[in-house]
Amino acid sequence: MSPATASPAVREQLLDAVGELLADRTWSRVRMADVAAHAGLSRQTVYNAYGNREALALAYVTREAERFLATVAEVVAAHADDPERALRAALEIFLAAAETHPLVRAISAAEEGDELLVLVTTGGGPVLGPITAGLAGLIGTTWPVASPESAALAAETLVRLAISHAALPTGTPAETAERVGSVLGPYIRAEIDLG
Repeated sequence: MSPATASPAVREQLLDAVGELLADRTWSRVRMADVAAHAGLSRQTVYNAYGNREALALAYVTREAERFLATVAEVVAAHADDPERALRAALEIFLAAAETHPLVRAISAAEEGDELLVLVTTGGGPVLGPITAGLAGLIGTTWPVASPESAALAAETLVRLAISHAALPTGTPAETAERVGSVLGPYIRAEIDLG
């Protein structure tokens, strides 16, 4: 079985195991054998499904980022009539979830050079690109009056700020969302004028 033909159920089971293991340790302390044992599968199954630790880490980070984006989409839809409120609510819900989410906790406690930290920050192209594009698409779909360039800039800024504040919080999610909203709010108001 190659990574391309691994069962989706097995792949999800392994990613769930990664998340559960990250609840009490950093990624650098998670071995492929740990993932296999926690999932109740063989170590060879982990390698068959993902090939190596880097691919497993990327798959986990990507899945969790997509889940966060789906949550943000729900919040944005609920506040489509008020873009500034949508921004604050989306950021607050992301940061609140991030306080207990294994991925963000693992990144916050990461040691220098930890692969998950690198995937989400300096080497984040494979993760940041699709998530930023997804958020820009969400902005464009929800508020079609925003230009694609404005949507892309707002999305990139918000994603980078969200990751930074999640990894190194300086206040509660509500406080942080309010502060970021006060900075980005005028830009949002100028670019998404709903009349």
